[in-house]
Amino acid sequence: MPAALGRWSNWLIGGLLFVVLVLIVEQAVGWRQLLAPWRELSAGLLLWLFVLTAASYGLRAVRVRDYFGLRDRFTPVLRLTLLHNAANNLLPMRLGELVFPWLMRRYFGYGLVVAAASLLWLRVLDLHFLVLLGFLILELSHSSWIWWVGGGLWLGGLGVLIPISKLGESAVLVGSGRLRGPIRQFLQSTPRNPWSILRLYVWTALIWGLKFIAFTSLLRFFLPIETWRLLVGVMGAELSSVLPVHGIAGTGSYELAAVAALVPLGIEPRLALAAAVHLHLFLLGSTLVLGALGLLLPAPQSPLTGNDGHSAD
Repeated sequence: MPAALGRWSNWLIGGLLFVVLVLIVEQAVGWRQLLAPWRELSAGLLLWLFVLTAASYGLRAVRVRDYFGLRDRFTPVLRLTLLHNAANNLLPMRLGELVFPWLMRRYFGYGLVVAAASLLWLRVLDLHFLVLLGFLILELSHSSWIWWVGGGLWLGGLGVLIPISKLGESAVLVGSGRLRGPIRQFLQSTPRNPWSILRLYVWTALIWGLKFIAFTSLLRFFLPIETWRLLVGVMGAELSSVLPVHGIAGTGSYELAAVAALVPLGIEPRLALAAAVHLHLFLLGSTLVLGALGLLLPAPQSPLTGNDGHSAD
């Protein structure tokens, strides 16, 4: 397993965050009172929101398959994606990210550095779209042509990926070295032409679009406020991954980020905390179900392809 799943200190900090969250919720809201509204949630609605969430992770597998050119390998890519997602949502301190390069090497024969560099570029696309979504939130909260112009310019900035990919062939980066090699590999992993960039970005938009629709719909049930405020709350929760500490299954850090996003918008801290916990429970439930389904999918007995590069062309 990758890096023995981290140091004991990571698990200690994650465990402390979990205990602190349980105590804070009990003190501020009470677990029995907090969980009571779930009885009123329609099973049909809950199933539909789960389907949307599952579809978003299925599209993540499509994006990985497209990025690496694994055209006829969807089932193992889906297994990899679901297991990576489960590890990412359940392990502390972002240790789950290590699962992606480990499984890419185990299933498809890709080098760890290549897979890690490629994952980093996929995360860049994720972050780029979340910023674009931020322009939409600004438009919904205070409509102005400025947000449309800003969003258009931000979207056009994707074109910088093309010259960046060419930097990997620079003579300055030729040869070995502790920094030179990884930097060269990172630059060479950039999507290399407009068509591939467009495809990957469309997948990225669909991935996040479905997830935000599902999460804001669920959050509205527990916290009936304007859509743009709901979007801010979900955005804060999803960006909890950039925090320096990350609890076991995201407990503590996920709620902290969501509350920090909602309270400045005038939401009472107690209500914001309860809504964040509800959202997190749905995320964890979906993660466990999809992770179990991932384990049921057949795994390659040996790497399906030996490849030290990638195909984002």
